[in-house]
Amino acid sequence: MRSALIAGVKKATAAPSGLLGGMLAGRGRKAPSFEDLPGFEAIRLQQSLAGKIGIPVPFYRLHEARAGVDTVVEGRPCANFTSYDYLGLNAHPRIVAAVADAAAQWGTSVSASRLTSGERACHRALEGEIASLYGAEDALLFVSGHATNVTTIGTMMGEGDLVIHDALSHNSIVVGAQLSGAHRVNFPHNDIEALDRLLTQLRGQFRHCLIVTEGLFSMDGDGPDLARLVEVKNRHSAWLMVDEAHSLGVLGKTGRGLFEYAGVNPAEVDIWMGTLSKTLVSCGGYIAAPRALIDFLKYRAPGMVYSVGIPATATVAALTALDLMLSEPERVAALRAAGGHFLNKARGAGLNVGDSWGLAVTPIVLGDSLQTVMLSQRLMERGYATVPVLPPGVPEKAARIRFFISAGHTEAQINGVIDTLVAEKASLSHSGITLASIAKNTILQRLQALEEDE
Repeated sequence: MRSALIAGVKKATAAPSGLLGGMLAGRGRKAPSFEDLPGFEAIRLQQSLAGKIGIPVPFYRLHEARAGVDTVVEGRPCANFTSYDYLGLNAHPRIVAAVADAAAQWGTSVSASRLTSGERACHRALEGEIASLYGAEDALLFVSGHATNVTTIGTMMGEGDLVIHDALSHNSIVVGAQLSGAHRVNFPHNDIEALDRLLTQLRGQFRHCLIVTEGLFSMDGDGPDLARLVEVKNRHSAWLMVDEAHSLGVLGKTGRGLFEYAGVNPAEVDIWMGTLSKTLVSCGGYIAAPRALIDFLKYRAPGMVYSVGIPATATVAALTALDLMLSEPERVAALRAAGGHFLNKARGAGLNVGDSWGLAVTPIVLGDSLQTVMLSQRLMERGYATVPVLPPGVPEKAARIRFFISAGHTEAQINGVIDTLVAEKASLSHSGITLASIAKNTILQRLQALEEDE
């Protein structure tokens, strides 16, 4: 028996199998490299390609000034078209003073979740103002805008439910729907007729149904027909959720968002979501909704229960910015004028702006990814900070440079960046450099190298 046991152990060590085999085989084995993670090779390929054509990677650039209409990028002063500071409120003296007072009184953290460590008066004050803005019964603050969508949708929806969202919805909406376990379907961008047809086919198969869209789409600068959405959701007994991340402070005469822009009673929308990091120059997110849903999220949403509460400094910054937005509607008017000027100037120059409304967000769709990256770099070298958007962030052959417009942008800055873009775009087109041509040359070089090796 002893000899048989020894022989068995030796055999297991030589050819591991089962639990014992796995334990023995793991001994001395080197841990796998993080470079084996899915997608890592694609990142390295993009970085290598940038190096081959002599341009820096256009992401995670070092800015040496506050986010606003002007910036300094790696020592170069630039007009900034990469910031969400739509109303030019970042570093406003009133906000800076309010934040300093809040830091002195409350410190820089609430140290734990609000469920655990309690609330501060500023939390309730901002939630009250947001609820009032939308005519909602209550509101709730979250420490992250992305997590607001993920944890809200992921918690309130579940197996046996249906989440149906615009095909161009933000990643946080998609991830929240996936996390929920609900059946997820998307409808073509802003196509309410297609949404209606899908609901006619599917609604009866599910317990609850949530329709999700955005007030202003950050990649395209357009938005939905809210009145039609309300009519469709009522007819199909669904909930409607609108993500106002890029529309608060932008849409409507006073910046109240999509409902003001569309002339729709905000109470017709079941859930209003938004972020504090754009117009409100802070950090975090919010939900404005019936009190029953807010109470449910307070005790069930992991992003609320298990996450630290939003700091008093960030809360006060957003609260002060919201007051400035409502008390100074001329900022919204200035943004509307600057955005309209950019849109008209770009269209007049023959640039593809898609279906943008010309309010804060306007893309210049270029198509070729390599030319888009190179054009963004050339703009940077000429004093204009922009960022390219490439697949898979947008569909293939729809690479673009997104321009975020602020109330503080001048006509000279807008005219300058459009004129420069047109000139550099023409220069690149004449050069014949495209992603396809670079890929073709690279493949030919590799084939030649293989032939030489043989």
